[in-house]
Amino acid sequence: MQHFDYIDYELLDDGRIAVITLDRPKQRNAQNRGLLVELGAAFELAEEDDAVRVVILRGAGPCFSAGHDLGSADDIRERSSGPGQHPTYHCNGGTLGGVETRHRQEWHYFFQNTKRWRNLRKITIAEVHGLVLSAGLMLAWCCDLIVAAEDTVFADVVGTRLGMCGVEYFGHPWEFGPRKAKELLLTGDALTADDAHALGMVSKVFSNDELFDCTVEFARRIAKLPSLTALMIKESVNQTVDAMGFGAALDACFSLHQLNHAHWADITGNPLGIGTVEHGLEDWRQAPEILPAAKRRP
Repeated sequence: MQHFDYIDYELLDDGRIAVITLDRPKQRNAQNRGLLVELGAAFELAEEDDAVRVVILRGAGPCFSAGHDLGSADDIRERSSGPGQHPTYHCNGGTLGGVETRHRQEWHYFFQNTKRWRNLRKITIAEVHGLVLSAGLMLAWCCDLIVAAEDTVFADVVGTRLGMCGVEYFGHPWEFGPRKAKELLLTGDALTADDAHALGMVSKVFSNDELFDCTVEFARRIAKLPSLTALMIKESVNQTVDAMGFGAALDACFSLHQLNHAHWADITGNPLGIGTVEHGLEDWRQAPEILPAAKRRP
């Protein structure tokens, strides 16, 4: 079995169910480059294994994922020159500089990989709990089904904290609906598990202490289907959504995302290309409170 530093991979039910666990609990499963590359390798393991019919993606610790890693010790080491730098910063545009580096790197490691996971030849279930913030949404949305704990909070705060127009895999209008997507991005407000279930984004809501066991039982129901039947159901829905413009919209919005980065890189001089508090944004380092998207609160 392949060795992983940032995730766990295990098989259940004689290999019919693969469980991938994001395992950076102290960092709230923030997505550094090593984690994302390992996640891709884990999905490939499940893809290649003909015994696997369903893949569960979950997170260790207090939450599913708080989004992109913007400055942990691992993130700084991986980005910085030296023996600890992640090898992906030496390829796929990593050595070119400027807008081209950011565009190519994000295309490979934030955008194209997420699209690839969405089209995995297996049924995938995101088992989420706690915070599912910004890029955490991407990991949930690329899965076929989402099962949530009762305490789950869904929000994209990059608009209010970083001055960005959402994340690289811009599924917001498709998952939230157009007007709700605008509201949530402009305010940084959050949906509960029940809110997300009412929208059809979440399939099941379970208590926290029953979450994993119930998710496995849900996966077992699906794993009973013939593998071709499950795949054809998945493909029928995915191809219908693609015919409605989903794939083209993702590509267009990724380009807008890069334009947004380029703007902030030009204004601030920060190569990360994100906005700062001087421009009216919240200080993300202070982890501002995320408010519920309440119907009667301005």
